[in-house]
Amino acid sequence: MGTGEPRRALLLVALAAVLANASWFSATAVVPALEHDWHLTSAGAAWLVIMVQVGFVAGSVGAALLNLPDRIEPRWLIAGSAVAAGVANLALLLASGLAVALPVRFGVGVALAGVYAPAVRLVATHFERGRGVATGVVVGALTLGSGTPHLVRGLGDVPWQATIAVTSVLAILAAVSVLTVRNGPAAVASPPQDVSAALRSLVWNRPMRLATLGYLGHMWELYALWSWLSAFFAAARQVHQPGMAETGTVTFLAIGVAGLLGAVVAGRLADRLGRTAITSGAMLTSAACCLASPLAFSAALPVLVVLLLIWGASVIADSAQFSAAATELAEPRYAGSVLALQLALGFTLTIVSIRLVPVAVDAVGWRYALLPLAAGPLLGTVAMLRLRRTPAALSLANGKR
Repeated sequence: MGTGEPRRALLLVALAAVLANASWFSATAVVPALEHDWHLTSAGAAWLVIMVQVGFVAGSVGAALLNLPDRIEPRWLIAGSAVAAGVANLALLLASGLAVALPVRFGVGVALAGVYAPAVRLVATHFERGRGVATGVVVGALTLGSGTPHLVRGLGDVPWQATIAVTSVLAILAAVSVLTVRNGPAAVASPPQDVSAALRSLVWNRPMRLATLGYLGHMWELYALWSWLSAFFAAARQVHQPGMAETGTVTFLAIGVAGLLGAVVAGRLADRLGRTAITSGAMLTSAACCLASPLAFSAALPVLVVLLLIWGASVIADSAQFSAAATELAEPRYAGSVLALQLALGFTLTIVSIRLVPVAVDAVGWRYALLPLAAGPLLGTVAMLRLRRTPAALSLANGKR
């Protein structure tokens, strides 16, 4: 993963990613408490999650059109965005219902759009080689941060306000950790503003288009699973005798710990075996877990936990490789903008899949509710295997496709 300054930069950016992204699922982790205090319905709970996605899409589109990840020094963009996310997250304490909570969660999403793409872009300037594992560390850190609110809730019966306060402080601390990280030697000069640069790359660049289709298949599954994993686990527990691990702890282990390991290990393998090979393998594994979820739902509790850990690792394992591929296939001057637009498309799709799960629960129950998510990674695998057959695939992972 490099030595000296590259390694320092990677560690500090990863730390900032963990701390900032803790605000993403802060409201999701406290939904049971909000259902009691606010008389929140299942539809209301879904919109709490969805509004962060909507905000992230809006922020990513704005960043892509204005070329912010390419025209603003990443450390300043990440730091400012992390502070904004922390402040917006803290504002949830002023809410007593969805009228205030939904705009607040939208603000968190807009702010976090200024963390993801710039963080990947910043690390890429330090790692021309080993970019897959370096990007995997960043995405793994984002994953660990996403699971942090569940860990806070899993530590004990703490008030929901404490979870919001802790995750807000963490987001603000993210700004401190990243301020000393400057661009690496692979950075290119800031380009002129070009609102159509990212769109041109995604529409006319066929390899980039195939990579984006693969990414969309991955995203169809990812955030819907993250959003509803704890509810799925809690519903499955009702079939068995309660015990073993608390829902928050299992959710943190599956999303945070297994996800971090999956992203890092897949990154190392992708640098050695190729991006299209590893993304395809990861998506096939997560699709298999999805298809097996009804069996695990009624199986012994250890079997359920093992499946969720494997699923948590495989569902995020490919994510960093799509981001790394975007930096390798796009025009270098506008790679950050292309990545931001790709993210916007992916997170738009998650709004549909997140909302689909409660509809499936009402129709067929929790046991079968996650099955529709398998379609995404299966179709994404087709796109990545088609990309593998193109000449441009040799620009991935230093020729390893």
